[in-house]
Amino acid sequence: MIIMAPVLLILLGATEILQADLLPDEKISLLPPVNFTIKVTGLAQVLLHWEPNPDQEQRNVNLEYQVKINAPKEDDYETRITESKCVTILHKGFSASVRTILQNDHSLLASSWASAELHDPPGSPGTSVVNLTCTTNTIADNYSHLRPYQVSLHCTWLVGTDAPEDTQYFLYYRYGSWTEECQEYSKDSLGRNIACWFPRTFIRSRGRDWLAVLVNGSSKHSAIKPFDQLFALHAIDRINPPLNVTAEIEGTRLSIQWEKPVSAFPIHCFDYEVKIHNARNGYLQIEKMMTNAFISIIDDLSKYDVQVRAAVSSMCREAGLWSEWSQPIYVGKDEHKPLREWFLIVLMATICFILLILLLICRIKLVPLRQKLKSSVI
Repeated sequence: MIIMAPVLLILLGATEILQADLLPDEKISLLPPVNFTIKVTGLAQVLLHWEPNPDQEQRNVNLEYQVKINAPKEDDYETRITESKCVTILHKGFSASVRTILQNDHSLLASSWASAELHDPPGSPGTSVVNLTCTTNTIADNYSHLRPYQVSLHCTWLVGTDAPEDTQYFLYYRYGSWTEECQEYSKDSLGRNIACWFPRTFIRSRGRDWLAVLVNGSSKHSAIKPFDQLFALHAIDRINPPLNVTAEIEGTRLSIQWEKPVSAFPIHCFDYEVKIHNARNGYLQIEKMMTNAFISIIDDLSKYDVQVRAAVSSMCREAGLWSEWSQPIYVGKDEHKPLREWFLIVLMATICFILLILLLICRIKLVPLRQKLKSSVI
């Protein structure tokens, strides 16, 4: 009994603590937030803001909020603060809800939802651009020590199927807090903008933020509906090909070397593919590696063309696009003139030709001799 007494006291204490944890959840009544608003703060970016319900009963508890994005793409998350930034397309409209929650290890209490929405922007159907695509590319900037690499941006699109002939489109991009309007356009036969080129941008080549692009327009005959789209940089970044590709043959060893592409990423951040094409028999060899050198055993009687391409490794960024292949490097002997075979062929042909000539000469000389022999016999 003496041993059991402390155990019983511990169990009673634990029961009281458990009941104390449960009582607030059972008795407290949660009210929804108030003054819930959605404000556009930039291209494809909104700020959700709300306030705690002033009638909410105050206790020594930590209230949280659950945010639910209803459109254009469903999502939900929890937060302790009373505002939230959201990066999303807006040409389809936007709606969200928020509610107060209180949770512990045993239960979840939630208020009703408070909701707000943004209607899709005005414009006639079929007038917005379609097939908007964008690519980025990194170039070296030898005139800036603060930003040794610059990122260019190129976007193209098609004119809306129902857009009037006098429609003119205008493109803007936002990256982080920077927003720019395009100044260099390409046009179709009717003079409508169908492509945009930014030689330099505020995009960081190693950045992870979303790139937001908006194309709106104007016409005297119809309201042009705007269109916005989000791009992940790793999915649109066109990596440069490797530099200074060299290839040498020593006996049956083909040695290939190259340097990393022009890029803000360091040397260890690249994967490579080497393509070796045997021009004589058409055999194609492709090898993937992480180093900037490769050695292959080859047939020393053939001619080869060698190319290398690069991609940023998944160790440094999400997998993206491969670069274009480098310019081909040609090594080895000309496939149309394999010297040993041609030498043997020419030698045999020459010998046969000489033998044929000798045979004809002998035949020509033997004919008169035979006739003389026949006449002497007669």
